[in-house]
Amino acid sequence: MCGIVGILGHTDVSARLVDGLSRLEYRGYDSAGIALMNVGGEIAVRRSVGKLAALKAELDAAPVSGKIGIGHTRWATHGGPTERNAHPHRTRNVTLVHNGIVENYAKLRDELEAAGVVFQSETDTEVAAHLLERLLAETHTPPAAFAALLQRLVGSYALAVIFEGYPDLIFAARYGSPLAIGYGPLAEDGTAEMFLGSDALALAPFTDRVCYLEDGDWAVIRTDRVQIFDGTGVEVTREIVTVPEATWSVDKGPYRHFMLKEIHDQPQSIARLLASVADTHAMTMKPFLPDLDFSKIDKVTLVACGTAYYACHVAKTWFEEIAGISAEIDIASEYRYRKRIHAPRELVIVVSQSGETADTLAALKDVRGHVAARLGVVNVATSSIAREADHVVDIEVGPEIGVASTKAFTGQMLALLSVALKAGVERGQIDKAHLASLVQDLASLPRIMSETIALEGRVSEVAQEIAPARDAIFIGRGLQYPMALEAALKLKEISYIHADGYAAGELKHGPIALIDRDMPVIVFDSAGPLQGKTRSNAAEVAARGGRVWHVGHDAKGGIQTPECPDRVLPFVYAVVAQMLAYHVALAKGTDVDQPRNLAKSVTVE
Repeated sequence: MCGIVGILGHTDVSARLVDGLSRLEYRGYDSAGIALMNVGGEIAVRRSVGKLAALKAELDAAPVSGKIGIGHTRWATHGGPTERNAHPHRTRNVTLVHNGIVENYAKLRDELEAAGVVFQSETDTEVAAHLLERLLAETHTPPAAFAALLQRLVGSYALAVIFEGYPDLIFAARYGSPLAIGYGPLAEDGTAEMFLGSDALALAPFTDRVCYLEDGDWAVIRTDRVQIFDGTGVEVTREIVTVPEATWSVDKGPYRHFMLKEIHDQPQSIARLLASVADTHAMTMKPFLPDLDFSKIDKVTLVACGTAYYACHVAKTWFEEIAGISAEIDIASEYRYRKRIHAPRELVIVVSQSGETADTLAALKDVRGHVAARLGVVNVATSSIAREADHVVDIEVGPEIGVASTKAFTGQMLALLSVALKAGVERGQIDKAHLASLVQDLASLPRIMSETIALEGRVSEVAQEIAPARDAIFIGRGLQYPMALEAALKLKEISYIHADGYAAGELKHGPIALIDRDMPVIVFDSAGPLQGKTRSNAAEVAARGGRVWHVGHDAKGGIQTPECPDRVLPFVYAVVAQMLAYHVALAKGTDVDQPRNLAKSVTVE
C-alpha cells in the first residue's frame, strides 16, 4: 500500500522521482505526487488523481525541478482519492509524505484546529504535517521537531520530510511500514547521491546498496553522511547490504500483463526453489533450516492473510498427513486479537509474500517468547518478517508485480510442503523409500506446471463462457477445497465477479439455494477416493439447472489437466485458477495488474 521515493541528488531529480514511483505502482494506488526543492530552498508540489500518467501530464504542463525531492503514490485511507488528499502535504515550512495510519489523528486534529489551524484535506497525514510545523516553531530546529513529532504519533508510519530552506537534507522514519535508504557511489568531493524508498524495487534504478530502517528508527539523510537514531534517540548503525539484481529486476517481456508473465514464470520459479530444498538426483531433501528441529515440535500453527492464508490451508493437510503433526491455521487479523492457548513445543509459521503484511508481522511479534520457535515464509529475505522471525524460508520467486498473487502462491505452497517433508523425516514419519517417492513428486512439478500452462487456450474458451456471469461458485474436496477458495478469490480480485469457494459436501448446507441457469459452478474434480462424492455434488448442481465445468485429469468436456500425483495436484489447480481469472478479466476489460481498491503489500490494518 502506498509508496515513497526520496532523492538527494547532484542534478535535477524530477524525472528520477517519477521513475521510482513507477516501480511502486504494483503496490496499489489511486493518486500520486512529488515535491521538489530548488537551490534557493523553495519547494514546489505537483499532485494528481489516478495513474502516474496524470502526474506526468501535470508535470509537462507545469514543470518543476530541483536536486532534492520526495514522491508518493497513495492508496486512500482517510479521505477519498482526490487531489487535495493526495501527497505530498505542505504547510509553510514542512512538506511531508506518509505511508500508514495515524490512529490518534482525530485528537491531534482537534488540538490543532483549536489553535487556529485550517486543514485543506481529510487525511491523517496533513495532521502530521501541521503538527510538525508547530513543533518546528517551538523547537527551532528540524531534528528536534522531527523527534518530537514521532513521540506524538500513535499508529503506523513511514515518513519522508523536507523543510523549506534546508536544501541538503531529508528526514525519514518508520514504524510498522517499511522504509529503506539507498547509498549512491561516492563522488570526488566525498559526497554521494542518497535515496529513500518503500522497497528495493523503488531504489533499483539508482543503487543496489541499501540499509533497512528498523521499527522506531528515524534518520537524517545528507549527501555526506546519514545519521540513524532508534526509538530512544540513540544513534545506531544499520547494516548496508547489496541487493541482488534478481530482487529488483522487473520486465514484462513479450507478455501483455505482469500477471500473465508471472503465471508463465512458475515452472522456472518452482524449479529454482526446488533446487534449494531438494536433491532430485539422490531423491532426498537438502539440509535446510538446520537450527529448526521438528523432533522437538508437537504443534504447528500457520498464520497469514489473503492468498497466503490459502497456502497455509493446503499446508495444514500436508503437515498432518506427511509429518503426523497437529496443525492449525488462522487469519492474522483475527489471530493477533484473540486469546490463544499456546503449547510449549509449538511452532508458529507466518506466510507473507512481501514480508511486510501488517497483521501478519504483528502476529509474529505477539508470539515472541510464547512458543518454541517462529518461522517466516517470505519472498523478500530482507523484509521485516524475515528479520523478526527465528527461522526463514525465502521462496525465491523474484519480484511479483501483479497484485493478484500467482508465482508467490505456488512458491509458498512448495516452501510449506518442503517444511512438512523435513518435519516428517525428523519426526520419524517418513522412511528413506517414502521420502524418495515424495521428492520424485516434487521433481515433476516444473514439467507438470508447464503442461498445465499449455492448456491456456482451453481455459480461455471456458473463461469466455463464464465472463457474463455476476456470480460463480468453485467446489472441491480434500486438498482441492482450499484451492476452490483461492480460485474464487482470484476471480473476485481481477474480474470483479462475486465468487465463493466451498467444500463440495457443504453445497447442500445452504449454497445450493443459489443455483440457477446463470450460476457457473467450477468443480475441482481430482481423482481419488472422494471423486465419486464430488461428482455426485456436481450432479446435484446440474439437476437444478446450474452450469457445471469440471477441472481434472479425466474431466471430459471441461478442462482436462495433466495426470500427476495427488499430493501435488494443488499446483495444477492453482495454475488453472490463475489462468481462468486472467482470461475472464480480459474478457471483461478490467485492469488485470492493478485491480481497483486493491494493494499488493498491505502494510496497514
